[in-house]
Amino acid sequence: MSRTPRDRTNLSGKRPGKIGRDGKDASAVDPLNIVHGTLPSREVILRFIAEHPQKASKRELAKAFGLKGDSRVELKHMLQELEQEGMLQKSRKSLIRPGALPPVTVLDITTRDKDGDLIGRPAEWPEDQGVAPAVAIRQQSPAGRQGKGKAPVAGLGDRILAKIFPAVDRGGPAYTARIIKVIDRRRGALMGVFRSTPGGGGRLLPIERRGEEMVIDPDYTGDAKDGDLVEIEVARLGRFGLPRAKVLSVVGSVGSEKAISMIAIHAHGIPHVFPPDVIAEAEAAKPATMSHREDWRDVPLITIDPADAKDHDDAVYAELDPSPDNPGGVIVTVAIADVSWYVRPNSPLDREALKRGNSVYFPDRVVPMLPERISNDLCSLKEGVDRPALAVRMSFSGEGRKIGHTFHRIMMKSAAKLSYQQAQAAIDGRPDDKTGPMLEPILKPLWHAYGVMKRGRDRRQPLELDMPERKILLKPDGTVDRVFVPPRLDAHKLIEEMMIQANVCAAETLEKKRQPLVYRIHDGPTLAKQEVLREFLATLGISLAKGGNVRANSFNGILAKAEGTAHQTMVNEMVLRSQSQAIYSPENIGHFGLNLMKYAHFTSPIRRYADLIVHRALVGSLGFGEGGITPDEEASLDDIAAEISTFERRAMAAERETIDRLIAHHLSTRVGEEFAGRVSGVTKSGLFITLPDYGADGFVPISTLGTDYFIYDEAHQALAGEKTGVGYRLGDSVTVKLAEAIPLAGALRFEMLSEGREMPTAARSFHKAGRRERGQVRKKAGTRPPRGRR
Repeated sequence: MSRTPRDRTNLSGKRPGKIGRDGKDASAVDPLNIVHGTLPSREVILRFIAEHPQKASKRELAKAFGLKGDSRVELKHMLQELEQEGMLQKSRKSLIRPGALPPVTVLDITTRDKDGDLIGRPAEWPEDQGVAPAVAIRQQSPAGRQGKGKAPVAGLGDRILAKIFPAVDRGGPAYTARIIKVIDRRRGALMGVFRSTPGGGGRLLPIERRGEEMVIDPDYTGDAKDGDLVEIEVARLGRFGLPRAKVLSVVGSVGSEKAISMIAIHAHGIPHVFPPDVIAEAEAAKPATMSHREDWRDVPLITIDPADAKDHDDAVYAELDPSPDNPGGVIVTVAIADVSWYVRPNSPLDREALKRGNSVYFPDRVVPMLPERISNDLCSLKEGVDRPALAVRMSFSGEGRKIGHTFHRIMMKSAAKLSYQQAQAAIDGRPDDKTGPMLEPILKPLWHAYGVMKRGRDRRQPLELDMPERKILLKPDGTVDRVFVPPRLDAHKLIEEMMIQANVCAAETLEKKRQPLVYRIHDGPTLAKQEVLREFLATLGISLAKGGNVRANSFNGILAKAEGTAHQTMVNEMVLRSQSQAIYSPENIGHFGLNLMKYAHFTSPIRRYADLIVHRALVGSLGFGEGGITPDEEASLDDIAAEISTFERRAMAAERETIDRLIAHHLSTRVGEEFAGRVSGVTKSGLFITLPDYGADGFVPISTLGTDYFIYDEAHQALAGEKTGVGYRLGDSVTVKLAEAIPLAGALRFEMLSEGREMPTAARSFHKAGRRERGQVRKKAGTRPPRGRR
């Protein structure tokens, strides 16, 4: 058995003690012969962070080593240098070693070790970091830590929030974990493809890369037929032989679209069936009353949404500001469905919404955060129907500066439900019977207000990446009809900017009230990522200034220089890759991409739990009546933010994988055909290829590129032949042949047909300068293709 976290040793081989108020830790600092109050060496800092991930913030490091004054400034500069060199990276409020797990991580318990102990892996893990690390789960005694309270107990298939510790036993997993909370109990249900075997019974083929094959006895096959996607439970786990399973239900044929979306739902543990008590609470809900509400039913607020939208959670209205103190100014009103009235803290509806975190959107279905009675009925701002809402009225100067705002809890009645295309057509001179009468009094004032707000946006200069979003249109039978890029209309931009400003107002108001909240934060690119981007841009003759003060408009200048050139798409992709991921946090660091200092999600409470928390915070801090945030919620904001950030990544991964599987299924009958593609990624193992006409991504293993040795050049984002100097670079247009399609995995493998082109001199000479020091890799044709996604 592995040791518990309390058995971990520190750098001196002794057990770590607690760090007191004076910053001293006799076991972690003094035995290293460190002079307390003096900046330690880089090596000691790195080793301390590796062994004490829970104390890896700048503040905790300063306390641990007793640093004050100028020493704290020196520590800050040292940590920045380590980040720039790629030795450290940020994870929420802490610093971690690259590839290490954050101090608090969401884990999926996937299997057991030979001793029967549970093993988990991170719920989300970037593909470019290889196989996700294994974590040994340490179950506590039922009495909990130090005999206080009841410890959470998890089982196989559960998803947990866990505290992470480095493992001492090097023969086992690299980490151990203590369970903080069980997020989702999956009741042992797993999914796979049933394959019948002669004589009855069958085998279960896993749909997850880390899954394992199982035996299904004849008595446990249920109604499953060969090729069916089935849900099973593990009947017996043993130390020898394959696990045995029992079929619980048949989802459908693996060839159906329903099965493809269900694979993603199951693989990521997305709750998709509402429990009876949640449905009962939703069905019993009554329309909101006028208590603590202003009557705004005469205000002609309208909704503008996708044509196929079933729920409408935001409405807008604009007018000229009549105040003589604001010449040329406008007043913009944004009203958002008052979900907090119906979903009260710690109710069945609330607990289920937190478990889901957000709605998940697939080409054929939506897995909603809230039942339809709430999302599509009581909280949907339907045309001509009384609906409760939280509204913000914002004043902008003629130059687009926000000069004031107020929040209101209201009862409204939507004047019209319009689609983006319908509203845009009216503004473009093609009104229909519905939009014609609205053009002058409602639509033109909205567009005028957007024009005013756009002046402020242009001055703010948020990051303006040009990455078109592809949509999949399905046939009636659920298979792919076509892939297309919908046009981005001014109607889309109008709603987007009004929602952004409403979110800013929410954060500003709650800060002013000193009300704890969940921010939407976006950190700037790490220094290490900036350096990779800087080296790449230098190969194109584009410069990126060094230092930690890069702003969003710095990248806009780079994008402008690349616009209209052959490198435009390539530069956009590299800038995107350099960015950090936006998350939720009760600690505010601002939003780098939007170039905003205060930002919180407020405008989509039907489909995002973060917005519901912000609504409750506004209701409570502004004295708007029932449904406000509770002290227990305020105390749990750290955990809530961590969970919903993970659930957001879960939804994005599930949506992306479903599209990958759909496209792979669509192309599975075209193996051997040639396609026009573009190099969308360059790795040490080969090339990622995108088919623009299909929105599909596939892989060309480096071993299949030719008879030359190929060298990976990170700076140029290229693979170059060692002898010939001919190769491929990010953004190159190529012709490929589809060699293999694996629909269940959403994987495509291509063979390169294009000859390649002459690579830059630097790419050919890297091996002479010492590839190992530069992190370069040489691969020889004919070696075994890399494992994993192909």
